[in-house]
Amino acid sequence: MFARRVTLAGLGVATPRTAHPPRSQARCHSCDPRAPCLPCNLADAARFGDFVFTRKRVKRGGELCRTGAAFTGLYVVRSGFFKSSVMLEDGRDQVNAFHMSGEILGLDGIGSGRHAADVTALEDSEVCIIPRSRVEERALRDELCKAMSRELVRAQAMMILLGTMRAEERLAAFLIDLSQRLLARGFSRDEFHLRMTRAEIGSYLGISLETVSRLLSRFQADGLISVDQKHIRIRRHALLKAVIFPIDGCGGGSSCASTQTATPRLFTVVA
Repeated sequence: MFARRVTLAGLGVATPRTAHPPRSQARCHSCDPRAPCLPCNLADAARFGDFVFTRKRVKRGGELCRTGAAFTGLYVVRSGFFKSSVMLEDGRDQVNAFHMSGEILGLDGIGSGRHAADVTALEDSEVCIIPRSRVEERALRDELCKAMSRELVRAQAMMILLGTMRAEERLAAFLIDLSQRLLARGFSRDEFHLRMTRAEIGSYLGISLETVSRLLSRFQADGLISVDQKHIRIRRHALLKAVIFPIDGCGGGSSCASTQTATPRLFTVVA
């Protein structure tokens, strides 16, 4: 396990498990311009090319930060997948977000000075650290405000999803959202591998593991998707959207069998 230093263009982080991991340095302008952190707009070489940041790796199951830990900086995912979760009073682990390349972690600690959730790697991952001292720099402030705005929009969409949608609508919205986020990063929107378990999906969506499995099977039987363990292939995007955005003349649900453009209802998928 080791940590390296990079600049904003290479923003990506992960937590090693050694007490004193070796470190090296690199600058943003030395990173591949197609680096996956580009979607968060923090890798503008003209503005951030000379910035230097620590880069770390986190093994699958490793923790990047814990609830109550002091805020020491932000983390930008360079590669891999993370989940944010909180421990409920009854001992259950409640998942409240999934994070992929280009997304910023740790924003919850800016206000109180302490993190409000556990962040765990769902696969071997890498992140870059923006130390607290740099968070307050003017050069970064505008981009961080945009990032916080995106998080607020996503949180509002999640409230609508959990408060107004049926179980099948929630799962369809989750798959569409994941597909669009992957597409924005240059990956296929049609086929992808789920890094999270079905239990974690259920926790995030507020439905049971059994319901997740049953609905995936139903979506497959209806020809909307193909499922091979954790591998998902979306076969008919329009019909999957029709589960949550009913087509005129269709009552919604996975039984809709038209490929017309769906009319949006309450939920807006955030890429």
